[in-house]
Amino acid sequence: MSLPTDFAITRDFLKGSDVEPTYAGVLSFLRRNYSRNLDGVDVAVTGIPYDLAVSNRSGARMGPRAIRAASSNLAWGSVNHWGFDPFDYLAVVDYGDCGFDSSCPQEIPGIIENHIAQILQQDTATLALGGDHFISYPIIKAYAKKFGPLSLIHFDAHYDTWNDSKGTIDHGTMFYHAVQEGLVDPSRSIQIGMRTSIDDTIGFQVLDAHWVHSNGVDAVVEAIRARIGDHPSYLTFDIDCLDPCYAPGTGTPVVGGLSSYQAQRILRGLEGINLVGMDQVEVAPAYDHAEITALAAASLALDMLCLYSSARRPGR
Repeated sequence: MSLPTDFAITRDFLKGSDVEPTYAGVLSFLRRNYSRNLDGVDVAVTGIPYDLAVSNRSGARMGPRAIRAASSNLAWGSVNHWGFDPFDYLAVVDYGDCGFDSSCPQEIPGIIENHIAQILQQDTATLALGGDHFISYPIIKAYAKKFGPLSLIHFDAHYDTWNDSKGTIDHGTMFYHAVQEGLVDPSRSIQIGMRTSIDDTIGFQVLDAHWVHSNGVDAVVEAIRARIGDHPSYLTFDIDCLDPCYAPGTGTPVVGGLSSYQAQRILRGLEGINLVGMDQVEVAPAYDHAEITALAAASLALDMLCLYSSARRPGR
């Protein structure tokens, strides 16, 4: 008996899950339909294969492809601990990648912003797969035009709020600009997992890795909920928030980070928040081993979809 394959291009419905061999078939994120038709679509997953803003090791441009490949291991149905299949409630497509000419770097931020804005105009949210962390800045610009100043839930090893008066394209300064331009409200925003230093947190609440390890997951969840309330929130997860033993494949690894279990527990504790958009960034597969990092990123991205779905399920 032959088995159906290539659901990414052969499935003629948007919701629900089907089992396809993990080792075969056209790769989309979680085997969702490849489509740029957003009629009736709740979330568009889109790759932003950009890594020209890195300060250390490049290679995150290959992240979207690696995350899609690893996600084939997760496209089964109900998600452990959530207890439901998000695709029973959400229509999700893989929108493909944002296209740009890397030889014209100054044009790229505007291209990324327009790419996301076109999706948002159709009342579809985005889950962006990076790419280096700079991509969050033009994405947030598009979101702020629709929702106003956002609460930022930022998982990382680095603050990414370095003062930058020159307006450079850099993956360590974009949240400084987001605050200065009124895209993000720091008084309603929070950073989790940091283990570097900075002189000025510019108003963000910070739960660094030491705080997380000392106080535990439940305290982190409580602090995030208290900080953001019901405000429209954007969630950005730099994979280097995880300790390098859980995510070696990234450009700027820092020891002492969160475990994948801690990160998943925190996301799962945020069920019901007013999440409007999300991204998973900084996977650099050239430094990965046995897809450890890509699998962690794909798993966390799936948790984000479950989190987005949790506030929209019937009965909530």
